[in-house]
Amino acid sequence: MIRKATINDSARIAEIDVISSRYAYKSIVSEKCLLEDLSVEKRIPVYENWISKNIFDLYVYEDPDTGMLKGMMGIGMCEDDDEKESFELHFLYVDPACMRMGVGYEMLRFYEQIGKERGFRKYVIWVLEDNDIGKSFYEKNHYCPDGKEKIFKRWNKREIRYVKV
Repeated sequence: MIRKATINDSARIAEIDVISSRYAYKSIVSEKCLLEDLSVEKRIPVYENWISKNIFDLYVYEDPDTGMLKGMMGIGMCEDDDEKESFELHFLYVDPACMRMGVGYEMLRFYEQIGKERGFRKYVIWVLEDNDIGKSFYEKNHYCPDGKEKIFKRWNKREIRYVKV
């Protein structure tokens, strides 16, 4: 089941962020960034702030049988100047232990459904250029690069924009 995140979810959301980033970006981002700079303790207040101030619409995937949170995502208006009428998936992370179980797919469909309900027709996702796992996932779900690039400042890595119409 996918539901809105609450402050009580912040620690698990931070944990999913950290372990997923370490898994997906291990050959992309420096070890120092992933192991020293990125920590659950540092990310918890970030998510607490985002949830309390409603910075993004934050959602979690909660296993209906166990209550365990297996994934999380942030969605909302696109922040790109040239895509102000688009809906953006700001981030989507699935616990690596829960990958290939349909969690990411369900979350992506949920994001698209919310966008449709809000009247959007175009969906935007930024993916690290070297994130083959992410690119493959989005391409399987009919997202295509549109030629736009930018630098993800937190890790100083190039991102490419994927869109779906």
